[in-house]
Amino acid sequence: MANKRILVATEKPFAPAAVEQIRSIAEENGFELKLLEKYTEKSQLLEAVADVAALIVRSDKIDEEVLKAGKELKVVVRAGAGYDNIDTKAATELGICVQNTPGQNSNAVAELVFALLLYHMRKHFTGKSGSELMGKRFGIMSYGNIGHNAARIAKGFGMEVYGFQRLTPVNYAIKDGFKFFNDRKLMFSLCDIMMIAMPSAPNTKGMINYDLMSQMPENAILVNIARKDLINEDDLVRILEERPDITYLTDLKPDRESEILERFPDQYFSTDKKLGAQTAEANINAGLAATKQICTFLQTGQARYRVN
Repeated sequence: MANKRILVATEKPFAPAAVEQIRSIAEENGFELKLLEKYTEKSQLLEAVADVAALIVRSDKIDEEVLKAGKELKVVVRAGAGYDNIDTKAATELGICVQNTPGQNSNAVAELVFALLLYHMRKHFTGKSGSELMGKRFGIMSYGNIGHNAARIAKGFGMEVYGFQRLTPVNYAIKDGFKFFNDRKLMFSLCDIMMIAMPSAPNTKGMINYDLMSQMPENAILVNIARKDLINEDDLVRILEERPDITYLTDLKPDRESEILERFPDQYFSTDKKLGAQTAEANINAGLAATKQICTFLQTGQARYRVN
């Protein structure tokens, strides 16, 4: 008899409304839902995954040990776009399909970018005179689902939008009414605000380095809502020291945050924790998408968003 159990394992749980709908989708498709929420020990996850066919996670660390503990595991779905918390190499070796749910959190993450920008540019709402977003040159690297939503919002603010796409055939091209570049240095030199929205991968880690950041115009702002390892932190500290006019905004605390806060308090702001997908809508969207993808995979073998 085929294993019909799906485990939702979340240190940071889905909203109750999302769990209710996840359960409904699973049961309508003939599957049983197991929940492991707010767990505090890895041993709890190892025990819970032992007898399930599918696993839904958020930012939970799914390493080789967890995957091997899932002796009947066939599919793991990350409820979100980034999947660097899952050991995809080990999953492939074990014959386990790994998927993500691209686009489900993208509007929430894009809106956070502008919350950070408004908070910073209006001097943390202290009553001091700030500046406006209208007319600013807004760069998006790279232009995926989050970038698409950020461009839409930026257009509403009256900003000039620039996108980076590596396969843009010439130096820049017009698409969706925006300018697209294939030259990172050129984009960094042009944009008053640069938003980083790339996945973490071997070829992107540390990509945002001194060479790029030093190109930024006066009073430029760098916003990172993707992964902290995209930023070369040594180079970030160097540029903040050399360029008191540059600001770094993020919802991913750097490893050197205490030093940055001490030395550059007016050039840096981070939320207390990663907030990009922390909305009721995104929470529900990603959870439901993950459940539907699991049901489809276990019933038909189709895996549209397979990443390994």
